[in-house]
Amino acid sequence: MEPSEERDLSLEELAQGAKSATQVVATASTSTKNAALAMMAQEILAHSDEILAANEIDLKMASELGLASTAIDRLRLDHNRVLAMAQQIKEIIKLPDPIGQVTSGYRLANGLNVRKVRVPLGVVGIIYENRPNVTSDAGALCLKSGNVALLRGSSAAINSNRVIATLLRGAIGEVGLSPDVITLIPFTDRASAGEFMRLNGKIDLLIPRGGRSLVEAIKENATVPYVIDGDGNCHIYVDESANIEMAIEIIENSKVQRPGVCNAVETVLIHTKIARQLLSALDERLSSVQLRGDLNTTAIVPRALLATDDDYANEFLDLVLAVKIVDDMPDAIDHIRRFGTGHSEAIITESYANANYFCERVDAAAVLVNASTRFVDGNQLGLGAEIGISTQKLHARGPMGLVELTTEKYVIEGSGQVRS
Repeated sequence: MEPSEERDLSLEELAQGAKSATQVVATASTSTKNAALAMMAQEILAHSDEILAANEIDLKMASELGLASTAIDRLRLDHNRVLAMAQQIKEIIKLPDPIGQVTSGYRLANGLNVRKVRVPLGVVGIIYENRPNVTSDAGALCLKSGNVALLRGSSAAINSNRVIATLLRGAIGEVGLSPDVITLIPFTDRASAGEFMRLNGKIDLLIPRGGRSLVEAIKENATVPYVIDGDGNCHIYVDESANIEMAIEIIENSKVQRPGVCNAVETVLIHTKIARQLLSALDERLSSVQLRGDLNTTAIVPRALLATDDDYANEFLDLVLAVKIVDDMPDAIDHIRRFGTGHSEAIITESYANANYFCERVDAAAVLVNASTRFVDGNQLGLGAEIGISTQKLHARGPMGLVELTTEKYVIEGSGQVRS
């Protein structure tokens, strides 16, 4: 179905089409799903120029509307990013199909055989801002996990999303599956967003990919089950035993490589015993980054601005870094408990005991030891891709890949048993 055809259908009708498609994709064979994925990757590569031309239109509109540079970065596609989209789909092909996996099994004294089996969720609704790569990532992950992807992107990326979704739908149709396995909602107005969040009976799980305003809108308006892909106010604590050179490399990578994403570090906590040595080196290495710190930090780095509680609570998504000098690790953990969002927290240390202490006491979706926060990503962690990073505890937490897009059901086999 071409986008022009979709515009003739209401949101309710599009959602109903997506719901109907679950009946076939849920029982599709692994080979059929993998064939569709291979065709999807092929179509993206074959039509990369068409994708980039549509993206140029979106970028021009975004620039005219004055979108922030970090938002434009998330919106922007180039040949490498399009290649990465196709490559991620190919990586998903290699992953084990979770559907039908037996997660546990046992035999009762009465002779009943009980097993728990992975099954799809159904229709996974994704509402997202910018990020046209989400269209292909989400579509591919949902397909491999036997789900239907019902996609609602933002107006900023509508041209890119339309082209990508049309290519994916065509590829799915080539292998005999319903194109509605991936359905893009063409409406981008605010009213349709609210309606999307209330598609009871149509959406089985809703996942937002966007900023704080989108997450708050989900919390206020959604009447369907959802998993929050929340703020990434990530911290790095540099322990007194840390290797200084390692700490500098990790902090720079976590902040500078791509500052506008949720797994970029926003606050660095530094043990007082190494603060002067580390900050002097960071001041030079992070010359492009605006520093905001406590009084002890500004005394060592005069260019640093005095930080407020709002700074420590903020997800900057920019070349801005908050810094605080702490007395010890419990002080650092208290700061994380106060300001953290439960996304990703890291410690840099040469002490095995301190690493364990930090990992046991920090409550977050991901905790890292001597590694960049940028690794908290589905592709980097071997999931092929991700549909989001959950900062809540039910039903999924952390990067959500294929397994997190499934649920379980009991299959109970007997030989005529009745309950007494």
